[in-house]
Amino acid sequence: MMPDLGKYADTVLSAYAVSLVLIVALVALSVMRARKVRRALDEVEGRRG
Repeated sequence: MMPDLGKYADTVLSAYAVSLVLIVALVALSVMRARKVRRALDEVEGRRG
């Protein structure tokens, strides 16, 4: 059920695609950064106790 976008269909769909790619990239980068920080924190806590 896609609405009729007329002559702007390509522009709107490409904007949605770019937005989706950017959101996925941000989530992936956030997860990778969280894992890196978690490893560093575990290492520091391991040295401490």
